[in-house]
Amino acid sequence: MKRTTLASIDVGTTKVCTTIADVTSDGGIRVVGVGVTPSRGLHKGLVVNINEAGESIRESVRKAQQASATRIESAYVGVTGRHVSSLNNRGVVAITRNDRLVRPDDLRRVLECARSIKVPNDRKLLHVIPRGYAVDGQVGVKNPVGMHGFRLDVETHIITAATTSVQNLVKCIRGIGIDIDDLILEPLASSEAVLTEDEKQVGVILADIGGGTTDIAVFKEGSIWHTSILPVAGYQLTRDVAIGLGLPFDVAEEMKKRYGSVMPVYESKVETNPAISQDGHGVSYQDLCDIIRARMEEIMRLILLEMPRADYETLVPAGLVLTGGSANLSGIEALGRDVLRLPVRVGVPTNMYGITDSLRDPAYATSVGLLLWGAKNEGAHTWRSVGFATRLRRLLFRMRKLFV
Repeated sequence: MKRTTLASIDVGTTKVCTTIADVTSDGGIRVVGVGVTPSRGLHKGLVVNINEAGESIRESVRKAQQASATRIESAYVGVTGRHVSSLNNRGVVAITRNDRLVRPDDLRRVLECARSIKVPNDRKLLHVIPRGYAVDGQVGVKNPVGMHGFRLDVETHIITAATTSVQNLVKCIRGIGIDIDDLILEPLASSEAVLTEDEKQVGVILADIGGGTTDIAVFKEGSIWHTSILPVAGYQLTRDVAIGLGLPFDVAEEMKKRYGSVMPVYESKVETNPAISQDGHGVSYQDLCDIIRARMEEIMRLILLEMPRADYETLVPAGLVLTGGSANLSGIEALGRDVLRLPVRVGVPTNMYGITDSLRDPAYATSVGLLLWGAKNEGAHTWRSVGFATRLRRLLFRMRKLFV
């Protein structure tokens, strides 16, 4: 039975966002609580201090529960970091029954075959996503159940992550009494919130430029084609501004958010070079924008270098969809079109109702996407394993509520 209330925890480098939502009858979500806190104890998507990270998550969960008047026991959690890797793999099985009819059991068998790759002990399987099926060589089949054939093929996209990195994140969340419904690669979650089905069908790049990482997902023919994580994002923008202009990091961050633009500043249009100030620090507006633009151009080119094929124009005719906090920079769409020669737009979360004003921002694409992923895949978890310790913890929690 599907649950009616879901929660997500997006543990980012700059913020932790917990979101609680009710699932509507049509599979949409109605947000009832949001809790956002500054992130501590993380660097480039990785936990570097378990106690600090745990406190940030605890505070975020507390705020969301307070706003929604709902206590959560479990949540969908996003995973990112340079340790994530992916590959495409095929699986093949024979249909041996007399009627040669493909049944759900055959789908499970062929997926098991595709996922039977050798995974090193220090890696953990996150996702095995079917990209497309073939029945007796007929490719492009999305759902082969009910079809007749002798042979069933599947092409899958397999995503793995470093076991220690995943365990540290899991420890932080379980340490505050929250179980994990599923671990989801963040660009897959973001895609649920900001991409259209048409874009996924034609071919599109999603780049979620967050605080510590730029998460990339390429979609083609309606399914995932390629994923990768770049360890360069908003943190590097701020650091460049701080070093280049001799500013404290916090002041540089505030200036980037308040005044930052990637549009070129033409000196001929102004008689004097405009100056801006923040907390007693004054800098040239042109210098600020030039530094941000240079780093942003580099990130755009790094995104292209991550493409699995050189002829990216034919692979992704729908272009690039930018999301994440750094996608709020003024002029970023025009810069993307100049650098990549592709259509570029900024993706903002959609398909949600309720208290969503603060979430209609590229910075919350992953938070909303985790909930949409959960609503779509509830009950089909690839990761979750509820053991004795989890059941005992839930029992103790319920008993405690009886006596309070």
